[in-house]
Amino acid sequence: MVLANVNLTIEQGDFVYLIGKTGSGKSSLLKLIYADLPLETGLGNACGFDLKNIKRKEIPFLRRKLGIVFQDFQLLADRSVKENMNFVLKATGWKDKTEISKRILTVLDAVGLVSKLNEMPHRLSGGEQQKIVIARALLNQPEVILADEPTGNLDPEASNEIVKLLLRISESGKTVIMATHNYNLIHKFPGQVVKCEEGSITQSTNKLD
Repeated sequence: MVLANVNLTIEQGDFVYLIGKTGSGKSSLLKLIYADLPLETGLGNACGFDLKNIKRKEIPFLRRKLGIVFQDFQLLADRSVKENMNFVLKATGWKDKTEISKRILTVLDAVGLVSKLNEMPHRLSGGEQQKIVIARALLNQPEVILADEPTGNLDPEASNEIVKLLLRISESGKTVIMATHNYNLIHKFPGQVVKCEEGSITQSTNKLD
């Protein structure tokens, strides 16, 4: 059992910090939401999908409603920013080249990096790479952004920029759930706080105690 005694409701447009020590269940909760871990008991719903009874063939459709942002970027190192975006859109069924190009420019504009369209990932700073990852997560217009330690590899200034960006995305109506160890960010940019502790969620508040 990874998590137990979880009672959690997150609404559309909420900005939620997920906190807790390493091994407390933060990443497991995110994996549960995108159906990478099974829900063994109880009830769970994400973007209209029943997580208890979801079928394997339904999981890709759930994940299209979720944008996932990882700490270590996971950009394809041998492809430009544009080609990284292209890869995701084609893999999720986009075929029209004009629509693909328009969507890529739209998400890059949302993160302020249209000028980096043809750059290779290694030529970007860590903060720029993470913004590109967020842009990639927005490609299929997801309802929810799941960010697992998105500032873990960044300096304080870049971390602030990433949280500001995620807050703007939340204000546009998307739900953002951000796992983090960085309590300074929570004090600086207040939001809802959900705390994982000893395998269960023991606290859900609107501030950091």
